[in-house]
Amino acid sequence: MAYCVGVTGGIGSGKSSAAALFAGFGADIIDTDDIAHELTRTGGQAMPAIITAFGNRTVAADGGLDRNAMREIAFADPSQRKILEGILHPMIRAEARRRVAASATPYVLLVVPLLLESAGYPDLVQRVLVIDCDESVQIRRTMQRSGLSAEAVRAIMAAQLPRQQRLDLADDVLHNDGDLPALRQQVATLHERYLNLAKMTTGTPGNTP
Repeated sequence: MAYCVGVTGGIGSGKSSAAALFAGFGADIIDTDDIAHELTRTGGQAMPAIITAFGNRTVAADGGLDRNAMREIAFADPSQRKILEGILHPMIRAEARRRVAASATPYVLLVVPLLLESAGYPDLVQRVLVIDCDESVQIRRTMQRSGLSAEAVRAIMAAQLPRQQRLDLADDVLHNDGDLPALRQQVATLHERYLNLAKMTTGTPGNTP
């Protein structure tokens, strides 16, 4: 099995941008948000259970999940969020494990927004990489990307682990307050580190296909 690095960070920290740079170096990227989207699209495996739990108010016109409606419900009521997580998280974890096991690259990045809040990945992840930036940057990026209000973004951030606690639990940190070239240089350094760790840990050759 490939050496597995768990990637996390607060909303708007730039996890996808960092992952894309690692992919450019040949790393395999498994993103649990992508898996969640697959499970909740039209005909997705999770949709019957979501409809049973929440009704048609969370169903979009195409039969997939109405993400805005679901977000409002989940963040307004923690008990409703727990119900949603109880449906989605076991399915996401099972598919993530399958993809890690199937990876043929020396190391794989498993991107999990709530990695450190979850008990589902410790035996799978061998190292934790936190993508970090100033909280004001998180809010600005998320507002620009999603159209959410600053208040809504702060509510999402409040449901995540505090920034300093994430940093305290990290094995590696990518600082993403600057520009793309600065981020790419940090990624290049970590890429070499992960190739070496993969070689030492799993006996995988120290280069990507």
